[in-house]
Amino acid sequence: MMTKAEQTRNFIVEKTASIFNTKGYAGTSLNDITAATGLTKGSIYGNFANKDEVALAAFDYNFANNVSNIESEMSNKGTTKGKLLAYVSIYERFLFSGISIGGCPILNTATDADDTHPALRERAIKAILAWKKRIIALVDEGIISKEIDEAHDPEQIALTIIAMIEGGIMISRLTNKADYWSLIMDSLKKYINSLDLANLCCK
Repeated sequence: MMTKAEQTRNFIVEKTASIFNTKGYAGTSLNDITAATGLTKGSIYGNFANKDEVALAAFDYNFANNVSNIESEMSNKGTTKGKLLAYVSIYERFLFSGISIGGCPILNTATDADDTHPALRERAIKAILAWKKRIIALVDEGIISKEIDEAHDPEQIALTIIAMIEGGIMISRLTNKADYWSLIMDSLKKYINSLDLANLCCK
């Protein structure tokens, strides 16, 4: 059972996670935090040393939620390629359906904290590498099950999928054109569907 202090910390993180993901570290003020939580500045700093700690906890919360949504989506898929294609549908919902307010926390944090907040940048790097590791594991499973030819490089596949998804989010949000996302994701679907044995043998 959580202590009262732990409950308060969790409450602060839950109430501010979407704000940090939408407004970014620099754009989120202490006033935003107190307004969202209804707590005083003293209460905030009684549970966190500074805004940095709140921001890091908020990123961890947002990223964990995204991973949970992805895993839930993949649990309904019976094939490796089905699980890889699940990234397309789940990130589309991140982008357009509001299940992750503010969009992808990795992209947002990487952009927001590039050279201004080393700790947040490190969090984003670890998140990207963890995502890459998960995709590599999926591809390895596909190779073992003979869905994907062993001649494919799992790391290259992982980086391509990540780059297309994050690039698609960035371009569609920057231009406010949803059809750009659809075009890029159509290309990603074709790429994933090209990974099977038959397609490789026919090249």
